[in-house]
Amino acid sequence: MDSVTAEDLKRLAAEQAANHVESGMRLGLGTGSTVAHFLELLGERLKTGRVQDVAGVPTSLWTESEARRLGIPLVSLAAHARLDLAVDGTDEVDPNTDLIKGMGGALLREKMVAQAADHLLIIADDSKSVDRLGTRSPLPVEVVAWEHESHIDFLTANGAEVTVRRGEDGTPFTSDNGNVVLDCRFADGIPDPRALDRALQARAGVVETGLFLGLAHEVVIASRQGVRVMRRDP
Repeated sequence: MDSVTAEDLKRLAAEQAANHVESGMRLGLGTGSTVAHFLELLGERLKTGRVQDVAGVPTSLWTESEARRLGIPLVSLAAHARLDLAVDGTDEVDPNTDLIKGMGGALLREKMVAQAADHLLIIADDSKSVDRLGTRSPLPVEVVAWEHESHIDFLTANGAEVTVRRGEDGTPFTSDNGNVVLDCRFADGIPDPRALDRALQARAGVVETGLFLGLAHEVVIASRQGVRVMRRDP
């Protein structure tokens, strides 16, 4: 068991998700290192004919590029307003299947796809499990580029230590949508994620938050002890 790596666990979780895909489905294709394994597995299943007539909506330019490379057909959300299944990763998941997402910078498109899915399946290794959101990962908040630093005092007043996410060249990172991401750390986690999300959503200039609350229907968590499945209480 000591030889099992984090990538092995991600692959194990991705295999569980790939088994959910049936012919004819329209999928939401998430972003990130765990989803990369799912895309590879989906591409293999399409190539061998194990599943047919499957197409997906990508949540990032990276996902779009990977899907095309692997031979996964793509469709638009405008043409398929309801998706049978969305598969995505997460940066944190709590016991209620609430999530923090967005460290890959794709939170806006990921949430649009998540809301369009009849079933949102999250795949992760056990390092992403937390008792309280915000204890492991910062909370990404996507804001318009104009005067993006004007939100720092507001976020600080809500208990966050805020940093502007930056690229390798030191300039502010911009999402695929041209927006800036503010990473918000909370010393003891987020005490009331729903209240915080409401406050952020009400502020002009905030485009989206990485709080994915009440969206995940099922979470597959792989650990060295095996696979655990969490389901949201309807």
